[in-house]
Amino acid sequence: MGKVTGFLEYERLEEGYAPVELRLKNWKEFVIGLNAEQAKIQGARCMDCGTPFCNSGCPVNNIIPDFNDLVYRGDWKTAIEVLHQTNNFPEFTGRVCPAPCEAACTLNVNDDPVGIKSIEHAIIDRAWAEGWVKPQPAAAKTGRKVAVVGSGPAGLAAAQQLARAGHAVTVFEKNSRLGGLLRYGIPDFKMEKSHIDRRVEQMKAEGVVFRTGVLVGAWPADSKVTNDARETITAEQLKAEFDAVLLTGGAETSRDLPVPGRELDGVHYAMEFLPQQNKVVAGDKLPSGKGGQIRADGKHVIVIGGGDTGSDCVGTSNRHGAASVTQFELMPMPPEQEDRPLTWPYWPYKLRTSSSHEEGCERSFAIATKAFVAGTGKDKGRVVGLKTVQVQWQGGKMIEVPGSEKDWKADLVLLAMGFVAPVGTVLDAFGIDKDARGNAKAGTEAEGGYRTSVDKVFAAGDMRRGQSLVVWAIREGRQAARAVDAYLMGASALPR
Repeated sequence: MGKVTGFLEYERLEEGYAPVELRLKNWKEFVIGLNAEQAKIQGARCMDCGTPFCNSGCPVNNIIPDFNDLVYRGDWKTAIEVLHQTNNFPEFTGRVCPAPCEAACTLNVNDDPVGIKSIEHAIIDRAWAEGWVKPQPAAAKTGRKVAVVGSGPAGLAAAQQLARAGHAVTVFEKNSRLGGLLRYGIPDFKMEKSHIDRRVEQMKAEGVVFRTGVLVGAWPADSKVTNDARETITAEQLKAEFDAVLLTGGAETSRDLPVPGRELDGVHYAMEFLPQQNKVVAGDKLPSGKGGQIRADGKHVIVIGGGDTGSDCVGTSNRHGAASVTQFELMPMPPEQEDRPLTWPYWPYKLRTSSSHEEGCERSFAIATKAFVAGTGKDKGRVVGLKTVQVQWQGGKMIEVPGSEKDWKADLVLLAMGFVAPVGTVLDAFGIDKDARGNAKAGTEAEGGYRTSVDKVFAAGDMRRGQSLVVWAIREGRQAARAVDAYLMGASALPR
């Protein structure tokens, strides 16, 4: 390493945030990234640890010590080349990844870890600013055609890898804009969608064809999942027209809460609420009145679910101007500090407070919702509150605490309890075998990995593994691209 004693000399430096009162007034990103000198110092903290657990902690196996050292030495152009060897879209992960690499950092055993994510963020932002990110069209075409269904991070990563291998790639997206859950699930204040648009333009220059508003297979009539499709294509058509088909749709089927009052107006899935706001920011027109945008203005909002999606609902509600925002979590409150000797180098169990929480949110743990309360008079048919009870966990079972019942005021309830599976009709259209969770049944073996039960049809990302992180989707997209390439050509030079 360039600075062997750097971890002894320098402290961890966090990226900054714009003040709350300013960032709540718009939908722009508000993270203040590290400047070149700050990134250099963070790079200097990377230890000569011998076994870089950060590499295996990162799902895409970024070559982290190398790009840390290159930033320390000021060789930013080589740093982005190293980063792009393993990650097609570091501008996505540098913004929304929870950074399991930092949890695995050797320095994290008894100190603050290296700011790996902030360095990655700095590298890719500088690379775009300097014009180093350019299209990489294939030197020769293979004559093989591949359909990629879904334009989220898995689909985009796979499409880019396959196009660079010389295949003719067409990406099908049911919505009017590209990006999948990157586009419609992540608020703009966490990741502005210009980052997706910029990559799409690069991929078009590399030969990828994008078809938006196209639905593959049928669609459930009662589905709440965002769907802007204007035309439909069948599984048989895709299999007939293409030499291979890769399914990379997201896990969009939300977990429900079937308690009394669930049918009331004002009780919505998070993924009804969040995509609408992203569409408005993009300039899309939504219907007015009933069936239009779900707004939190002046309302008492309760978010049920303590994960990232719930946090996104908190931040969006505060930007709408909610009267109050409360977030429920079924599990007990985690410790503020993890047990490092017990968990390192794995992802630790600890309390995580997001920037959205800091903008204004009451958090309640070990709480279960028993019923939604309907209003009367002019509020008839609408939710006006809910009933809860505190719970304890004993032997893995949830037990209600006697006498802990409580009534809460609520004008808007958002269900953010995770996702159970991809939309099943897409898999059904191909007749693909599913696992016990409703995902496409396919392994990840070096030989024959990502193949489904149907000939020449592959699956990756949430479609195969279920709800997961953007960085896992990129990994699976890259690995599936290699599997498809090997299937078509007999062998593959793409990285696995």
